[in-house]
Amino acid sequence: MDLKSNIPKRLDFPGGFLWGVSTAAHQVEGGNDNSQWSDWERAGHIRSGDYSGNACDWWNNAERDFDIARDMGLNALRFSVEWSRIEPEAGRWDPQAMHRYRELLQGLHQRGIRPIVCLHHFSHPRWFEQQGAFLNPKAPAIFERFTRHVVESLGDLCQQWLTFNEPNVYSAFGYVMGEFPPGRTGEIGNALRVNSTQARAHLLAYHAIHELQPAAQVGWAQHFVVFHPVGVGAHRWVASLLNQVFNEGFLRLIEQGHAGFPFSLFDGAGHDLQGACDFVGLNVYSRFHVAFDLRIPSQLFGHIFVPAHVPQGDSGVEKPYGEAYPLAVRVAVERASRLGKPIYILENGVPDAQDRIRPWLILNVIKELHRLICEGHDIRGYFHWTLTDNFEWTEGWKLRFGLVALDPVTQQRRLRNSAHLYREIASSNGLSPEVAGKYWPVVIP
Repeated sequence: MDLKSNIPKRLDFPGGFLWGVSTAAHQVEGGNDNSQWSDWERAGHIRSGDYSGNACDWWNNAERDFDIARDMGLNALRFSVEWSRIEPEAGRWDPQAMHRYRELLQGLHQRGIRPIVCLHHFSHPRWFEQQGAFLNPKAPAIFERFTRHVVESLGDLCQQWLTFNEPNVYSAFGYVMGEFPPGRTGEIGNALRVNSTQARAHLLAYHAIHELQPAAQVGWAQHFVVFHPVGVGAHRWVASLLNQVFNEGFLRLIEQGHAGFPFSLFDGAGHDLQGACDFVGLNVYSRFHVAFDLRIPSQLFGHIFVPAHVPQGDSGVEKPYGEAYPLAVRVAVERASRLGKPIYILENGVPDAQDRIRPWLILNVIKELHRLICEGHDIRGYFHWTLTDNFEWTEGWKLRFGLVALDPVTQQRRLRNSAHLYREIASSNGLSPEVAGKYWPVVIP
């Protein structure tokens, strides 16, 4: 595994560039017990056998981590609101939950940190799941109602909104892979229907936010994976098919206003979605290798794997997380740039409890982003996933993505080496060869 980094000169970023971190409510707040994800935990579906419990204790003391973010020189932080707290029963709103979210937003502003708020990051109320969630034709209207309540309550404290985090992951893991609730497998048609419904919900939410807050910036976070074929012919064909099904859905709808095959079989959003975003958020982590395999029609005949020799972080309970591939940001940015909107890298990171390769990843991604900006791509910010170790969905506490190490029992925090590196980058709005050599001394001659 050849891990090298070459920063030949100082890389300066544009003024006002956002250096941030991203989080999600269920993973950090603690005490969430009214969502489909809390039910998923209680049903024993977490591979590590863990429970989120107090998570990072944000519901009681997020300000402790806000202080860390401020001291690291960060000027932005993305978090999500937990729908099941805000609307624990259909049509019943909890004012105490909204009061706490106002405190979080005020706390960020007091520390000079710009908030970006995501409305749906995988979790939602139990009652919504029981109604069929995003297979329910009424879901877009229900989501719009929720959106309006949140923006009416918090809009004076937030100007940037994400409707959905990774709708492609939500549908694929919930209806094809069986790793997220509702835990179905091989239901490719339902996965595409879910994406179509989420697209309509995004459209309604987009217009609702702009009606309430005309100057708001509204987007979504698109997970983008590089699928690398192991050869030509059928291998290349299936890699292309996986790219179309996984990466292209929302991007194509918003770029062109219509869905290509196979999305067109299930799409009801129509041309109204064209241009329905003010920026594109990209979550970029991995490259996966793909081989054609007739034995797995439930995965569109694609055998997806991670070779042992490629750079990668810690493995999950049952399988590798993915190849750590800095050039994935180039592939994602070049695709998203076709929409003609500003771009934010809203998630990027690696599970790495010992901080073996996280500094290498950060350095090489920052170098690639600088090169893309110099080429004319309108990239406005980079958000690392994540600030402190958090509850990593079906992997529980097994995968550690934090710049800051967390003991979930004692709630003690310890800055990893990569946190000090990221502080030097954010504080100086750039990267020097001296800093690069200090945190990852191996360079290309």
